Amino acid sequence: MGVFGSSAKVYRPAPEVDLGPGSGELYISPNVKAPRVAGLLVKIFVWVLEMPVVGWVLLYILKKDNLINKLVSEAEIPEPPLFTSTHRWEDTPEQNVSLTKPGLSPAERVREAVDCLPARLESTLAADAPSSILKRWTIMDFSRAYSSGETTPVQVAKRFLAAVEESSGPTMNMAFFISCNPEDVLKQAEESTLRYQTGTPLSVMDGVLVAVKDEIDCLPYPTTGGTRWLGKARACEADAACVAQLRACGAILAGKTNMHELGAGTSGINPHHGSARNPYNVGKVAGGSSSGSAAVVCAGLCPVALGVDGGGSVRMPAALCGVVGFKPTAGRLSNAGVLPLNWTVGMAGILAGTVEDAVVAYSAIVDQSQPSYLRPELNLPMLTSTPSISNVRLAKYGKWFNDSSEDIRSCCDKALQTLRTQYGWETLDVTVPEIEEMRLAHYVTIGSECTASLAKYLDKLKRSEIGWDVRVALAVYGSFSSRAYLNSQRLRNRQMFFHKEIFKTADVIVSPMTGVTAYTLQDDALSSGELDYINGAALIRYSIAGNFLGLPAITVMVGQDKGGLPIGLQFIGRPWSEATLLHIAFAMQEACSKNHRKPAVFYDLLKKD
Repeated sequence: MGVFGSSAKVYRPAPEVDLGPGSGELYISPNVKAPRVAGLLVKIFVWVLEMPVVGWVLLYILKKDNLINKLVSEAEIPEPPLFTSTHRWEDTPEQNVSLTKPGLSPAERVREAVDCLPARLESTLAADAPSSILKRWTIMDFSRAYSSGETTPVQVAKRFLAAVEESSGPTMNMAFFISCNPEDVLKQAEESTLRYQTGTPLSVMDGVLVAVKDEIDCLPYPTTGGTRWLGKARACEADAACVAQLRACGAILAGKTNMHELGAGTSGINPHHGSARNPYNVGKVAGGSSSGSAAVVCAGLCPVALGVDGGGSVRMPAALCGVVGFKPTAGRLSNAGVLPLNWTVGMAGILAGTVEDAVVAYSAIVDQSQPSYLRPELNLPMLTSTPSISNVRLAKYGKWFNDSSEDIRSCCDKALQTLRTQYGWETLDVTVPEIEEMRLAHYVTIGSECTASLAKYLDKLKRSEIGWDVRVALAVYGSFSSRAYLNSQRLRNRQMFFHKEIFKTADVIVSPMTGVTAYTLQDDALSSGELDYINGAALIRYSIAGNFLGLPAITVMVGQDKGGLPIGLQFIGRPWSEATLLHIAFAMQEACSKNHRKPAVFYDLLKKD
């Protein structure tokens, strides 16, 4: 029992919990009642929060109000803690895959991936396509254009830089990038052009623009983490492992994309570097924290971008911006050179215009440096026919699935019906227990790890250097007790058990990617950030298992709401089942992508001058 008399939850042993469709398990929707706060009000809130004694009491009330104390900190949980989300080697049977040989270079793996793609993807911006319909240039389109001499990486780079300059100006103020060095971009493009002229491109990614979230080291840029101080406090001395692999394939590293400060938010609003806007509607948020990476892919500036996903931070903005967001199994990619903001829940991920491009980029950056007994060898999906796999079983928890806006619920249900009709795939009704408990346990975990990783900097930093909304987040993070952290890891153990049981009968778990579509970017939040816990909880509702449990997950656009904003559907897979997820996402893309409308802000980088 807590200080103010709140009774704590007593959990039954996990094996006693019914996971069937008729389970009596209570579904708890996030208990968020606080109104949106921004501008002067958020500043006043921070001043009160940082006051001695008064601030502590306010924090306790906030945690009590959103059930952290009752469901996590003070709860009685029978399971021991599980401290990491890594998975042991498992022989996961997958249909229609190509097993890559160990020891291949990134460029060699990319060549293997190309062999898995359909023989000839149709031109994605065909001349006869209606101007309002979305068609995207793919990595293969750029490669063919370069190889045929139709255009060159230098010409594309110049168009890209002109688009960045235009979109960054006061008229549009899209705030896609924190830093973009034109001289460096052109230098890379000139080197790539020369390789094509001499017939020696490194891979199909040679000359292809790839943006990098400013949470990942990429020379010659500092890594700011969306702050105005971290790039000075921590030197960037080398490319991150995933960036180095892309560079080895000839990709042009296009710059460092905008993000929510320290990844501590879901909107992408950043008072220091501007707030990345949604290309579908510039008055809406792009989502966070990988806001800039999602927006540049959406706007056609890059077919691929890198993000970091600690709590849906790749998949949420991907869904809001209508692109593919892919987070592999924990441990499948190297975290070397990624800011260590959340050790056990975060990792790099891929944002791409198409599933095919996600496959190619994934093949380039996968980490094969570890012994095979620690992780399975790399399977790539053979996307040579649709459907390329059969008898897929999709687990759906109805109460959770339906806890979304009417437009999202209707669109995602229609997408599932399409999968049944076109491919004969089966939807299984299940119960995924303790969804809200898992969200809160993840919040305690990611917050505790963030403050621990940044402690050596925060202890010396002036509070005024940090955005107002992030000051609130850091205050809450720093208030979590060791008991709260340990209980969160006990809940992680329970959830790992539940999900493994569900995967005994299902291939993937399916859900909407977000509970709401992109919401309005308010002017009063631009300089202060905002506290919008209602929209924040709706955005993150379906993200947690991928991070807290280290499971692979992917989102793909399946439609648009009545206002024309994208809607994403998510598939969560067994550990190491990336190929199956990519198969399913590709089938979903092929079934739903024909009539997607083009974003309001969209650049055609292969147009003829």
